[in-house]
Amino acid sequence: MAKSETVRNAERLVEVMMKGNDASHDAAHAFRVRDLALSLAHEEEALSSSPISLQIVELAALLHDIGDYKYLKNPSEEKIVEEFLEKEGLDTDKSSKILAIIKNMGFKEEINGVTNGSYTPEFGVVQDADRLDAIGAIGIARCFTFGGSRNRVLHDPNIQPRSDLSKDQYMNKDEQTTVNHFHEKLLKLKDLMKTKAGKARAEKRHKFMEEFLKEFYLEWSGKA
Repeated sequence: MAKSETVRNAERLVEVMMKGNDASHDAAHAFRVRDLALSLAHEEEALSSSPISLQIVELAALLHDIGDYKYLKNPSEEKIVEEFLEKEGLDTDKSSKILAIIKNMGFKEEINGVTNGSYTPEFGVVQDADRLDAIGAIGIARCFTFGGSRNRVLHDPNIQPRSDLSKDQYMNKDEQTTVNHFHEKLLKLKDLMKTKAGKARAEKRHKFMEEFLKEFYLEWSGKA
């Protein structure tokens, strides 16, 4: 199916706004999440036959990391997506659904209890898609890319992963090692998937991470 002008404009906005980011949160990440989200949506009966739902899914997935707090340079960037949707002439209902998905889909929001209750099918596939890109082979690559971009310690056996994190504690990553991020977030994502298709795909990616960490710890300790 041909792309709409709004989708093409969204892709251009993503390329401009995420150009300066490290490769863990660049335009390629947004495009992968879009492709994953649409793929998951086509496996959901409630979404696959609805062009409106598919548009909401595609735009939310494409635009979800614009204004991300980890890369925010100016508070005005938080309004860019809202202003883009208004400029594109999307009706209020579509825009509000897209903005609600973006606002509430983050792991820090789930820690805070925001998404523990009801959620829309569109929300489920977009969040699952973003989480799938955070685990497996791609997730491992992204994790170490982000850690390196922030000069984070690779691994320190004396620094244990934090447990039962609050939203504020999770957002404070000063004392976090890159490997601990697997335990504090990435290994938890499999059990937080919302859709049947997302859960199925997460299984393989989760096992890949577990095997990677097993080998990592053996090599770190000089046993392999």
